[in-house]
Amino acid sequence: MLTQKQIRDLEDKLLAPYAMKSYESRGRVYPEEEHPYRSAYQRDRDRIIHSAAFRRLEYKTQVFVNHEGDYYRTRLTHTLEVAQIARTIAYALRLNIDLVEAIALAHDLGHTPFGHSGEDALNEIMARSGGFNHNLQGLRVVDILEERYPDFPGLNLSWELREGIVKHSSAFDQAVKIKELAPQESPTLETQVVDIADEIAYDNHDLDDGLTSGLLKEEELEKLAIWNKICREISQKYAKIDVQEKKYLIIRSLINQQVTDLIRQTEKILLELNPESSKKVKLCRKKIVSFSSRMLGLRLPMRKLLTEKLYHHYRVTRMANKAKRFIQELFKIYLDKPEQLPPAVQKRIPRDGVRRVVCDYIAGMTDRYALDEYKKLFDPYEKV
Repeated sequence: MLTQKQIRDLEDKLLAPYAMKSYESRGRVYPEEEHPYRSAYQRDRDRIIHSAAFRRLEYKTQVFVNHEGDYYRTRLTHTLEVAQIARTIAYALRLNIDLVEAIALAHDLGHTPFGHSGEDALNEIMARSGGFNHNLQGLRVVDILEERYPDFPGLNLSWELREGIVKHSSAFDQAVKIKELAPQESPTLETQVVDIADEIAYDNHDLDDGLTSGLLKEEELEKLAIWNKICREISQKYAKIDVQEKKYLIIRSLINQQVTDLIRQTEKILLELNPESSKKVKLCRKKIVSFSSRMLGLRLPMRKLLTEKLYHHYRVTRMANKAKRFIQELFKIYLDKPEQLPPAVQKRIPRDGVRRVVCDYIAGMTDRYALDEYKKLFDPYEKV
């Protein structure tokens, strides 16, 4: 059986100097004895997987609302894809895979039902009460709302994982400043890897889901240099390939090319900066984990096409606006009569205030649960 000393020796032997070692952790809010054969970050990962918030990701929207079809990605399948891509990058760069996986699995825990439209609705409603940000909500989930242990609130995760949640940033995610989590410092390389893995995952699976839904057309994608090149190579190699297999191969190749480029470019930057420790990384003023300028140029038209043709498609816009109305009406009815909330939720009102408690309750809902609640509360023929 591995001991804590052996785990430390393995990390020193296998991880790069700039990786975040578990024994260098700044610890937990509530001190705990170390587990006999798991590192701090393995323990974090396991607590996330067993949380209610993680399970609920199965029925939370990525782009397409859950009832649109079983094929489309949900927050859970997206999270697992991010974790897989992030682990691959971390392994190649000799970073702490356990920390990377834990951050990846936790990065979307604060998301609302109905994707970004749900977040927009809650942010508007809560504008005068602190607003709503899913990174902050994710921290709130792991620090307070998950009630699983008698000795402390929340999951009592490590400092580095909590930092990874609030400093997560991408095209859809804005890092937030929390004084106790050193906003003046750059995030760990492990956090930076998850940021880019998130972008790679949702860009490429949104292409896949967009094609499957019919909202994206292959002739539109063929105008993209990166897509067209891969498409031609596959067509030359497999003259009679099935359409679905061809799509799968293109998406797989797209991900592979972006991950390979990211690893090579990041290695170049690391050689130039030569950070001698994870502490040195946190002093760097720019992101170290990065694509090459060539890949950034290839990705830009792809992301522009996704925005114009998929995220702003009239059907997606209709779904988003309908979802916002659900959220707004649910919030109003709970706020007018908080006694309709479950007793365990009502108990938090004296501590957090009714608006924040209602916000927490709705943010934690799955798409399906929110739709069921709406029926129960507004349909006179539906049992409550």
